[in-house]
Amino acid sequence: MRPDARPDTKPDTKIDPETAEAFIAERKIGERIKRLRLKKSMGLVELGRHTGLSASFLSQLETGRVVPTLRNLARIAMVFSKDLSYFFEPEPHTLFRVHRKSDRVRLPQTGTDDPTYYFESLGYMVPDRHMDPYYAEFIPLRADKEVRPHVHPGYEFLYMLQGELQIRHGDKAHVLEAGDSVYFDASTPHAYRCAGSIPAVALIVTMHQQHLMQSAAARPLASAGSAGRGSQHGGAAPVPAARSLDRDLMQAKPLG
Repeated sequence: MRPDARPDTKPDTKIDPETAEAFIAERKIGERIKRLRLKKSMGLVELGRHTGLSASFLSQLETGRVVPTLRNLARIAMVFSKDLSYFFEPEPHTLFRVHRKSDRVRLPQTGTDDPTYYFESLGYMVPDRHMDPYYAEFIPLRADKEVRPHVHPGYEFLYMLQGELQIRHGDKAHVLEAGDSVYFDASTPHAYRCAGSIPAVALIVTMHQQHLMQSAAARPLASAGSAGRGSQHGGAAPVPAARSLDRDLMQAKPLG
């Protein structure tokens, strides 16, 4: 061996603690645990009962103040029927879809030559959506123009942007102005009517339950006048189902 020769040495592969902590932080293990827990509507105390871990420890775990051991992580994974790899795999891309104003299509009320409103879908490009947002414009009507009530499953939210809009919900009527909003049970008969001399513009959000709409659309409604006549025969007289804004909004497809 030559005097100046050096023995083979292995490269320094020691990982510093900060690098290890950064690697763990990138996996967002605490956030994943919290999402699983909230998805099951489970509190920290309940999760603690299932895992044998204290609620305070689980809270620190979710906020990233402590790092779980594989044993503790396995306990949590089994509660939610997940494999350990779930906490270390890259997270899937979250849903984020921008709709430009120029991409929207203005559609009239269907089934009539004299529409009482126009609407634009604000979410038609989102697949498997759980709600349907719309931009709706209600046209001023003649005093003798009838607006019939309609129903659909779920709930509805409406926020007024411009003008005045009368909303009938059950046997009550309310007039909304710009800045007002309403959240209501859509299974109760309801109807909209422009209450001013200029179009009423609103943002509407409905639940996405298109598979239930067919049964709801087939449900007969009785008008106030026909209810009395129907009672003479032991029941309310059915009237033709009204063409509802909600069915137009949910069934409409963008123009190609």
